[in-house]
Amino acid sequence: GARGYILKGIGGPALIEILKDLYNGSSYVSPGLAARLLSELSRQSLQPDLPKVPFPALTTREEQILEGVAKGLSNKEIGLDLGISSKTVKNYISNVLQKLHVRNRVEAALLAKERSKSGDV
Repeated sequence: GARGYILKGIGGPALIEILKDLYNGSSYVSPGLAARLLSELSRQSLQPDLPKVPFPALTTREEQILEGVAKGLSNKEIGLDLGISSKTVKNYISNVLQKLHVRNRVEAALLAKERSKSGDV
């Protein structure tokens, strides 16, 4: 049961931070890999396998965070876009994952993509 996938070439400080998060129970997939997975899954039309669960009410900020995740942005990139710290982004992502009943940001991004397709914005 892997909880993360780290691409080679990542810097030492980032690797340490990711490993600490994994040790504490978080999941990790690099934003670039997540974007490629989303693209491939979309191309293969695997989204119908996702459960058709109504989306709970997300706050405006949670919606913004989810949008960044769906674009494959890192916490740092999302934070820079929204003017908040990457730690704050991480907290919002935890809330979004809980509300959506998903295990990681890739699943959240897939649900967001499915929701945007069905018009449940």
